[in-house]
Amino acid sequence: MIPVARPILGVEEKNAVQEVLASGMLAAGDRVKKFEENFAGRIGASEAIATSSGTTALQALMFGLGLGPGDRVLTTPFTFIATSNSILNTGARPVFADIEPRTFNLDPEQSEEILARDSSIKAILLVHLYGLPCNMADFEYLAQKYEVDLLEDAAQAHGSRFADRPVGALGRAGIFSFYPTKNMTTGEGGMVVTSDEVLAKKIRLYINHGAPERYNHKQMGFNYRMTEMGGAMGLVQLERLEKFVAIRRTHAEFFDQQLGMIPEVETPYIPPQCYHSYNQYTLRCQRRDELQKHLREEGVGTGIHYPRGLHQQPYYQELGLGDYSLLITEQASQEVLSIPVHPGLNNEELQKISRAIGSFYEARR
Repeated sequence: MIPVARPILGVEEKNAVQEVLASGMLAAGDRVKKFEENFAGRIGASEAIATSSGTTALQALMFGLGLGPGDRVLTTPFTFIATSNSILNTGARPVFADIEPRTFNLDPEQSEEILARDSSIKAILLVHLYGLPCNMADFEYLAQKYEVDLLEDAAQAHGSRFADRPVGALGRAGIFSFYPTKNMTTGEGGMVVTSDEVLAKKIRLYINHGAPERYNHKQMGFNYRMTEMGGAMGLVQLERLEKFVAIRRTHAEFFDQQLGMIPEVETPYIPPQCYHSYNQYTLRCQRRDELQKHLREEGVGTGIHYPRGLHQQPYYQELGLGDYSLLITEQASQEVLSIPVHPGLNNEELQKISRAIGSFYEARR
């Protein structure tokens, strides 16, 4: 089976982790600090705070912003649930606008309609879905016009750029995930990036039990720190990120050429100024579920990102967050299918994937 995602780990990562194990210093230390510094420099932020996961990075950011009951955050319904759960966990509430049909990212026009009528919204939380940047120019304008914070969930967007600027540090703050399926990994792990030093200080306290030094707790907090093994892996993976993304983009170009001729399939649309890092190569296709079954039988792994909008999740409906008419999201959830695009693919596997998709539709015309 060709996996839809696979972490690319080599001797360098293994050696880096073994050095940590041999040292006996396993909790966050010098390697995590160096990883933070290097990552901030790569993204173009003055501060980077390493965390135990992308989810805890999101949660730490929301608490650092001081969100609470009565506050609302505008975001997308077409993402993994951690995005909006981080808002709920503060006592604030997510507000969903629909997505653009071609990019699957948050729609700026619908976002402005909501911002114009809801003064309780404190922030816009964007998701650069699949590695495709949102239209940052439009959202920077909206954030300034309505005086709200602009935040970026770049969990899938390592190496992505908008107008030649790395995503993640274009708003007040952003987060990344280093889960094994991402463009780079630390096993589990996350990062908050910002150039707001006051916000960074609050987040650093929050992920360390609210303590600037041991047993001196100045605010509410938890242990959301990254391990030293994660920091060591991150240092190696960060140096390989540019190469990883370049390979993903080469694979995506191959699929664009091979699958773009199939009438029943829409390949990813890339707007001007957007540099896609292809954490996922996601098709919009007819007879999606049948195609997925066919690919599984042919030995090709796939993923559906995502099979329902957040407003359709049972828990959210119980909370009264399901009263939305988000038709584009609901249609997309029935048509999207992610196919393998990771750097571990070889030419034979790329050909096999494209042939399997082509043969499915040829047999049904």
